[in-house]
Amino acid sequence: MKKIFLILSVLSVQFFLSQKKANPKAESKNNPIENTKASLSLSKEEIDLYNGKFLKFIAALKISDRAAMEALLSEEAKAKVTDVVYKKLSEDIDTNKTFKIIKTAYKPTIEGDHFPMIQYKYSDDKAVEPKVIITAVFETDGKILGIRPYKVTK
Repeated sequence: MKKIFLILSVLSVQFFLSQKKANPKAESKNNPIENTKASLSLSKEEIDLYNGKFLKFIAALKISDRAAMEALLSEEAKAKVTDVVYKKLSEDIDTNKTFKIIKTAYKPTIEGDHFPMIQYKYSDDKAVEPKVIITAVFETDGKILGIRPYKVTK
């Protein structure tokens, strides 16, 4: 009898101390995608809105109009962008060239948010893999969160 009680107590302790695996979900206030299986592409209207804001920013960058550039930036970006960043952007982006959209999507963040993103290349770059890719990330209202030029090296 003592052996049966000992075996049952060992098994019951293991059962009661076992843990269930939790499946946490990140809650996001900026997440425009309610269903994770939803399409991650942007609509034509969104692309037109974001592309227009990007082109306005590039035009302001070309003439070094800081007030116009800041009007297009989100509050987060305004807090982080300095004169050095504007100077670096004007050096890395050739504002005299035209741009071609190569990819549109929602960019996920660590917090679980998804922001609209458009990737550009120079329209005169005919290579399969472009030499320079410019990624622009936006808030849903069209304000620019960030612009990052990236030179592809092999």
